[in-house]
Amino acid sequence: MRFSELIESLPSIRESASRELAGDPVIDAAAPMNHAAPGQISFYETGSGDEVVAGTNPSALIIPASNSRLKAAASSQGIAWVESDHPKLSFAEALELIHPEDPVEPGIDSAARIHPTAEIGADVFIGPFAVIGADCRIGNRCRIHAGAVLHHQVHVDAGSEIHSGVVIHRRTVIGKGCVLHANAVVGSEGFGFIPTTGGLRKMPQTGHVVLEDQVELGCNTCVDRPSMGETRIGSGTKIDNLVQIGHGVRTGSGCALASQVGIAGGALLGNNVVLGGKVGVADKISLGDGVMAYANAAIPGNVARGEVVCGVPAIPARQFIRSATVFKSLPEMLKSLKRLEKQLSVQPSAPEA
Repeated sequence: MRFSELIESLPSIRESASRELAGDPVIDAAAPMNHAAPGQISFYETGSGDEVVAGTNPSALIIPASNSRLKAAASSQGIAWVESDHPKLSFAEALELIHPEDPVEPGIDSAARIHPTAEIGADVFIGPFAVIGADCRIGNRCRIHAGAVLHHQVHVDAGSEIHSGVVIHRRTVIGKGCVLHANAVVGSEGFGFIPTTGGLRKMPQTGHVVLEDQVELGCNTCVDRPSMGETRIGSGTKIDNLVQIGHGVRTGSGCALASQVGIAGGALLGNNVVLGGKVGVADKISLGDGVMAYANAAIPGNVARGEVVCGVPAIPARQFIRSATVFKSLPEMLKSLKRLEKQLSVQPSAPEA
């Protein structure tokens, strides 16, 4: 595909966007900036410098609209370029065109096991050794890959994709356009036990899980069902690999949870909450809309809307950063304090009046 054809097909590129075709090269691949080669396109994010251009050799670039120096540097080396208000988004659109996913043709493999009471929509793909339980409903254009297991009364809405090894437990509801990556487990029993004199007694987990539309779960992520009611993941929420969502958790829409996040039972997350890797959230607490937490934060209590936190236990990020700057000085500060205490203890007493 010629560069000119490619950029005309990207919705995020304005018609009036500045560009330099530089011979209108053929683009047959995309690559990260530090590995780009002839025939490939790459991108710079806003804030990138222009000094890296000299060390690479792509045929084309997507460049931040505000970076005139980078445009000049690319032009001087004969590299085609186009400006974008959102270069990373434009590059994502280019990736979809240059490297499209292999199509999955509808059809049900003869080795799949589908209960007679299950309802299967139109244009559905079901791979070998997938198991569809009693009273399940599978919407139109869903893709259920080899070895996935859906227990009874699972509802998967239109256009969702269930990858190999996924297990979806009873009465789980999966919305439209969801993606569950390999070995995710949805609707397994919540971790509920009652202490008794005879040991821990299991609390029956009779609730279910709801994933709203456009939710994505990473590999080996688990979302537990509660003893009553539901665990609910809000629309458009994206969850990385190896995340644990406890029973009764509810998230708002558009949340992003990085790898190894753990959310204890009953926690409530607002809209657009972002949690970095290994963040831990205590049970039954509330995180307001737009809360962000740095990686490894341990959040023991409620966090107000829009707050940014980090640390163990988590505190406002600015406060933590100020504190962190003196951590390395604490040993010397302690020595100084002890010297002052010693000096004060040997000073002669003031004469009596």
